[in-house]
This record gives sequence, C-alpha cells and structure tokens, in this order.
Amino acid sequence: MIRATQVRGQHRFTETPVDTVVLDFDDRHRRRMAMTGTRGLEFLLDLEHAVALRGGDALVLEDGRLIEVVAAPEPLLEIRGRDPHHLVRIAWHLGNRHLPTQIMAKALRIRRDHVIEAMVKGLGARVIEIEAPFDPEGGAYADAGHAHGHNHAHHDHDHHHHDHGHHHDHAAHDHGHEHHHHHDEHCNHPDHHHGHQHAHDHK
Repeated sequence: MIRATQVRGQHRFTETPVDTVVLDFDDRHRRRMAMTGTRGLEFLLDLEHAVALRGGDALVLEDGRLIEVVAAPEPLLEIRGRDPHHLVRIAWHLGNRHLPTQIMAKALRIRRDHVIEAMVKGLGARVIEIEAPFDPEGGAYADAGHAHGHNHAHHDHDHHHHDHGHHHDHAAHDHGHEHHHHHDEHCNHPDHHHGHQHAHDHK
C-alpha cells in the first residue's frame, strides 16, 4: 500500500489532488493510519510525528501525488455568552475540564456533551446544537511532547475514537468524574491565578 509521508499546508499547493479524505477531528490527529479516499484510493498515512491536519491541507504520497484533507462536519454545541467577559469565564470552566474548545469571535464550540451543556446553561450561556467541522484551540496537541498541558485531551481522544456511537455516554461519565475531582482541587487551592492565566491566554 502506498504511503503518505508528508503534509502540505493549506493553500500551499497548486497541483490538483488525485483524491480526498474526509476526516473528523480525531482522525485529523494521527501519525499512522490506513485511509481510503472518497474516490477509492487506499493509502497509509505514515508520518514521522503526529501532525494536526486542517481542512485544506494535502497529504503527499510517495510518488508525489496529493490527497486533499476535508474536515468532516461533527455534532457540536455552540456556546454564546452575554458579553466577552462572560464568554471568557465560560471558557475558563471548559478549559479547567480539559475539553477541546474552538474559540470563535463571539462563541465557543465543543463536542456535544449533555453534562457540559447543563453546566454552561447554569452559568447563563445560550447553547445551540450545530453541525460543523471541529477545529479547537491548540489543535496540534496530538504531538503531546510539544504541547504542554494537553496530554489529558490527547488521552481522551484515544479513549473515544474506537466507538463514536457511545461518545456521549463516556463523556458524561468522564466529565462527571472530572467535575468532582477539580471541585475538590479548588477547595484546597485558590483558583484566581489559574483563572487569570486562562483568560489571558484566550483574549
């Protein structure tokens, strides 16, 4: 099976790709994985390091041909706040639970999760169910060695990618556990510094 060993960034190629792969967020964070294009071309993604692929990137086959990467729409929650300060506060709560979060101009996007949906509504947020490609902040965390602080999220995607159909059940259980864990932490440690740092990172 022919291998794809390099990645060409968005819009950095002029050749016409010979095929296209439609990948969700998890599958855009792989180092080695067998893939099949929409036109039937089978190949092995075989990169030296895991790379965060984005829609519009191209995978370079050993013979120089290109496979275009398309980001698949996924079931997401779009979270809107009353004002930027309110949205930053909600982002802090999501970050504290190590949830991959996409930061938009006036909204946050996460994978659908009923437990987290209830939490952010409790914080006064408006939540809309949408279908859209998922491109969270710090998308390169698949290469955990180069992205400090995101190892939890990397572990989480490894845990879930085998069975997308039960993602919400797992997520509800996991996040429920994490909520109690982090709540206990906050009983023992002042959280104002952590909160400030998170807000600073996402201005």
